[in-house]
Amino acid sequence: MSKVLYITLGCAKNEVDTDRMRALLTGAGYGEASSVDEADVAIVNTCSFLASATSESIECTLTLAEEAVEGARSLPIVMCGCVPSRYGDDLPSELPEVAAFVRHDEEDGIVEVVDRVLGRGAQVHGEEPSVLRTVEAASAFVKISDGCDRYCTFCAIPYIRGRYASRPASEILSEVDMLMAGGVREVVLIGQDTGVWGHDLDGAPTLADLLRDVADHVRPYHGWVRVLYLQPEGMTDELISVIRDVDEVLPYIDIPVQHCSTPVLHAMARRGSAESYLELFERLRREIPGMALRSTAMVGFPGETDEQFDELMDFVERAELDYCSVFAYSPEEGTRAAELPNQVSDDVKADRNQQMVDLCEQMGFSATAAHVGEEVDVIIDGIEEGEDGPELVGHTWFQAPDSDGVVHIEEGEASVGDMVRVRLVDSFCYELVGTIVEGR
Repeated sequence: MSKVLYITLGCAKNEVDTDRMRALLTGAGYGEASSVDEADVAIVNTCSFLASATSESIECTLTLAEEAVEGARSLPIVMCGCVPSRYGDDLPSELPEVAAFVRHDEEDGIVEVVDRVLGRGAQVHGEEPSVLRTVEAASAFVKISDGCDRYCTFCAIPYIRGRYASRPASEILSEVDMLMAGGVREVVLIGQDTGVWGHDLDGAPTLADLLRDVADHVRPYHGWVRVLYLQPEGMTDELISVIRDVDEVLPYIDIPVQHCSTPVLHAMARRGSAESYLELFERLRREIPGMALRSTAMVGFPGETDEQFDELMDFVERAELDYCSVFAYSPEEGTRAAELPNQVSDDVKADRNQQMVDLCEQMGFSATAAHVGEEVDVIIDGIEEGEDGPELVGHTWFQAPDSDGVVHIEEGEASVGDMVRVRLVDSFCYELVGTIVEGR
C-alpha cells in the first residue's frame, strides 16, 4: 500500500479540502504516512491569502524536498490549493521539485494525479461516493460555499477561488449526517461569506433555511451547529431569529468588520461605519441575550491615519467584543490596495498591531473570566498531560474550535466526543478550568 503524507497550511477551509482529498485517496486504497520517511508521496495543501502565507507554503515545500534528498530517497510532491490557483502558470519552471500542481477546483481528481506521479497508470477505483470525509474529532468544519463576490481591495481570494458558489443543501446535509453518525458532535459551517449562502441556487434559499435544516439533522445526536464569517449585511431578521430560537444553533456570532472608519472602509470597498456596526451589535445583544461576539480588525491599511487608528481602537473597546482577531495589512500582488498611495510603514503597522492585540487580549481575558461560576455543557476534544497528570480538554458554546480558548478539566473520565456538564471555576488568559458536575 502506497502511503501519502498530508500537510495543510492556512485556514479551516483548507483543512476541509485536505480531508476531502484524504478521503478520496483512502477510498482508492492509499494509506496515510505520519512522516517523510514512510511516505511514498506528499500532498501540500497551500495558502496564499497573504504574501507571508505564500512564502510559508513554498518554504514548506522546499524543506520537504530537501528532507527527502537528505534521506536519499525519492518523494514526489503534489502542491495543491491556493498557490497553484493563484500562480499556476509560473510554478512548473519556478518549482521543479514539485511533481504536480493541483488547483483548488481540480482537487476532486487527486486520485488520478497521485496515480500518475507514482507511475501507477490508469487505475480502476470503483464508483466515487458523493460525500466522503475522514474526521475523527468531536467537531468538524463543513464548507457551505467557495469563492467570493465582494472584491475587497485588500483581498486576493476572489482571484484565487473565483466567484461565489453555494454548495447545494443536499450535499451539505449528507455530509452532516455522515459526520454526526461518525461521532462528530458539532458542525461548524464555513465559507468566505456565509451570510449570502443560497442566493445563487434555485429558489434562493437563505442561510437561515440551511441552519434550520442542519439543526434538524444534528438534533438526534444532541449536537451543535456553529456558523462563522458573517458579514454585517448578512444579519437579517430571519437569521437573527434562527440563532436565537433554534436550540442547536449556538448564539455565537462572528462578524469580521475589518475597520470602522468610513473613509478606510470606502478605500477597502466595504460598507459600514462605527455607528452602524455598534447599532448592529447592540441589536444583536438585545435580540439574543448572552450571545458571544467575535470580530476581526485590520490595522495599517494604506492611508490609515493616526486618528483613524485611534478611532478603530475606540470602536473595538466600545464594541465589548468577546474575541477579536487582529491583522496588520499586507499588500497582496494583484489587489487594488497594493497600488494605493500612502502605504503605511512596516514599523508603524507593527506598533499599531501590538497596541490592538494588547487591547483585544485585555478585553478577551476579561470576557473569558466573566464566565467563571457558570455551569455549561462541554464537548470533550481530547486528553492531554497536565501538571498533575492527564486532564480532559474540551470547549463550550462560546469557544469556537481552533479559534478561541478551551476548558481544562483536571479530574473525571470521559471520551472524545462526550458532552459533559461542567462548572467553570477559574480562568487564565482565554482558557477556563472546570469541574464535572456529578449526576448530570
